[in-house]
Amino acid sequence: MTKTALVVGASGIVGSATARLLVDQGWRVHGLARRATQQDGISPVVADLQDAAATKTALAAINVDAVFITTWLRQDSEAENIRVNAAMVRNLLDGLRDAQWPRHVALVTGLKHYLGPFEAYGQGVLPQTPFREEQGRLDVENFYYAQEDEVFAAAARDGFSWSVHRPHTVIGKAVGNAMNMGTTLAVYATLCRELDRPFRFPGSAAQWHGLTDMTDARQLARHLLWAAETQAAANQAFNIVDGDVFRWSWMWARIAEWFGLEPAPFDGTVLTLAEQMADDAGVWREIAARDGLAEADLARLASPWHTDADLGRPVEVVTDMSKSRRMGFLAYQPTDDAFFDLFGELRAERLIP
Repeated sequence: MTKTALVVGASGIVGSATARLLVDQGWRVHGLARRATQQDGISPVVADLQDAAATKTALAAINVDAVFITTWLRQDSEAENIRVNAAMVRNLLDGLRDAQWPRHVALVTGLKHYLGPFEAYGQGVLPQTPFREEQGRLDVENFYYAQEDEVFAAAARDGFSWSVHRPHTVIGKAVGNAMNMGTTLAVYATLCRELDRPFRFPGSAAQWHGLTDMTDARQLARHLLWAAETQAAANQAFNIVDGDVFRWSWMWARIAEWFGLEPAPFDGTVLTLAEQMADDAGVWREIAARDGLAEADLARLASPWHTDADLGRPVEVVTDMSKSRRMGFLAYQPTDDAFFDLFGELRAERLIP
């Protein structure tokens, strides 16, 4: 029998990769977003999850086997992040109650589970790296915890299984996404080449010299599908990364080479992308007009604030994958190839020249 999925946030980095994988695996896929998604093989569902009544109406005729929650809305404070994003999960799960209830609900959060929210990012007493799933919640308000609690409460009420997936920084393609390091670095490299600007690492010495890892959106999609189809993975939280580790001192040179640049020497000075790219919107419009690019609005491609937060962390961040490996998830994705695949896709779709 054909299985049916609802991908929430289907137009985003994680949601679009998950929807594509599900379609390739023969699932019937509904893609929920605030604007209709145009992906092949996906039935669009348009809903604003902040509106409980409208969400319930949009979901009234949808019966699914699995739900994949891959979206959130950034607010001005963590208190507002908690209020808005918890309500969105609650409205979604309440809106599905009148339908044939899903067998499984997967929630994507991230390593801010261990590092803390943006307001207290990487501060205070953090768990020892590598991060492991048995390390508990920090003693701080965090919208990830609020989202989890909504899923846990609904699962206890309605009887479905759940999984929580905690990726590190995600590499993937989406336009208008709030957290998009891969495309941000591609745009930054393009600007450096255009302006003959040094391609300099914008972050901290801890990130330049320390070990780290990342998560390809395709790897995360495979993990989501694996958990939905693996009985032993039910009602569990998992870390999910590519499976390799690297230092930015190595990766920065790899990215520079792809764009035909020489990496600038790193002297330990933090010069953020937000500072370096502050006045680049006009330049990007000129590049887009000259080269016929599909997106002339720099703000819809690059998210310097988010990349700065990751690359400016004062602590090493490495993620343990032993829990998933022991249960049989063995997929592996070299992170430099993840960047290169993304850059090639951006170029093919005329998002970078």
